[in-house]
Amino acid sequence: MSPARHPRIGGRDSTNVDTKAPERKYTPATEDNAEKPSFLDKQRAARPWLDHLVEAGQRYQGSKGDYFAAGTTYFSIFALFPLLMIGFAVAGFVFVNNPDLLDRAKEKIAESVDGSMGDQLTDLMNQAIDSRTTIGVIGLVVALYAGLGWMANLRMALTVQWGDEPESDGVVKTKLADLAALLGLFAAMVVTFALSALSSSGLTAKILEWLQLDELPGVFIAIRAVSIVLSIFASWLLFTWVIAKLPRIALPLRNAARAGLLTAVVFEIFKFVASFYLQSVITGPAGATFGPILGIMVFAFITTRIILFATAWAATDPRNRKYEPASIPEPVVIDPRVQVREGLGPRGVAAAIGTGVVAAVGISAALTRRRS
Repeated sequence: MSPARHPRIGGRDSTNVDTKAPERKYTPATEDNAEKPSFLDKQRAARPWLDHLVEAGQRYQGSKGDYFAAGTTYFSIFALFPLLMIGFAVAGFVFVNNPDLLDRAKEKIAESVDGSMGDQLTDLMNQAIDSRTTIGVIGLVVALYAGLGWMANLRMALTVQWGDEPESDGVVKTKLADLAALLGLFAAMVVTFALSALSSSGLTAKILEWLQLDELPGVFIAIRAVSIVLSIFASWLLFTWVIAKLPRIALPLRNAARAGLLTAVVFEIFKFVASFYLQSVITGPAGATFGPILGIMVFAFITTRIILFATAWAATDPRNRKYEPASIPEPVVIDPRVQVREGLGPRGVAAAIGTGVVAAVGISAALTRRRS
């Protein structure tokens, strides 16, 4: 067992960070264990990065990564409903303060839906506006409850990738930590979405047009490249924070930077492929009805799997070994042994002879007293 103890769970000590990773060595099977090295064993021994990747995959599978990804996806979908309630409440307040906007919305409904169905939708919208305060309060309460449950499950899924789950610090302290993590994740997502929106909006093109550089050859290709780089950079910041701060361990941000960059690149590729897939799915009637919710479920599931695998990749990094939670020792099994000997041993024979002599002397003395 390593002499360096794992820092206290829940702390965020970023000191004593190793800048040089220990050399990863993989020992393939030899004649000592009666197995011949396979092709994969030889490749792992020759390529440390491949050995690290395989070990991360084994950690992910051994920690039931797909199982936790499915559970986290369920809580993610469940948390959407209170968010929709909050959105409806906010829209109600906006319509009340902007009567012209409300009239235009009703006109759009009347133009799109004719007859009694349009009147029912208008009445439903009026009822939602009238009960905007109640819907907003209920939505906030349910969103807080669902958000804490989602965060607790996500943090547990990420922590399990590091090995044994640490002991709980108590219900109150754990929930407060989950609330702080939820607020921190919300802030990180706001920054990420702001950078992504900046990279995908037409602001860069307007700046180039203002500088009269929009007619340069290849300028729009450069804009597209810059937008991709900014999007990856924003995702890198978000995923690095998620991998370092959401698990219930004390991992410095710099030690999660590589895993965060790997996650950001894979995530951007996944978004690019998913955009074409969703466009082909929602074209039909069934896709238009069920496509959005199915798309959200698939997107949440794949994204969670990517994050969990990246966390397993960070956990199997040799530089991060000392941050793994201390394993709980196996229980000690006491197996009492009862030894049964056949016949008397030397001490038993001596004790029996002594007992017989004492008994004989006692009986003889008793008989002598009776005669006298």
